[in-house]
Amino acid sequence: QVQLVESGGGLVQPGGSLRLSCAASGGTFSMYHMNWYRQAPGKERELVAAITNTGGTINYADSVKGRFAISRDNAKNALYLQMSSLKPGNTAVYYCYARHYSDAFRYYWGQGTQVTVSS
Repeated sequence: QVQLVESGGGLVQPGGSLRLSCAASGGTFSMYHMNWYRQAPGKERELVAAITNTGGTINYADSVKGRFAISRDNAKNALYLQMSSLKPGNTAVYYCYARHYSDAFRYYWGQGTQVTVSS
């Protein structure tokens, strides 16, 4: 059982930056592909960024390319999302997601962290 705990959310002005973190425990972190998702009020949860277990492949939603950066530190069991040039439309609850690299049925969600972009 993997536990995921997000942190780093908060209120930021448009154009500002935030760095989200996701601390993982209870499993071998380096065996899990990791994603960031977000869900805005009244909208479906959407994929923001993804990184493979080794960090060798990274993908982003078109809406965040060039502004967000996903990274991981397998030695620290940590996942990050650096967000810059934030817009009000980026307001959402951001979730950390882990999926075992060889077993799609072994996946876990964090509880989410609120990001609010407003002046």
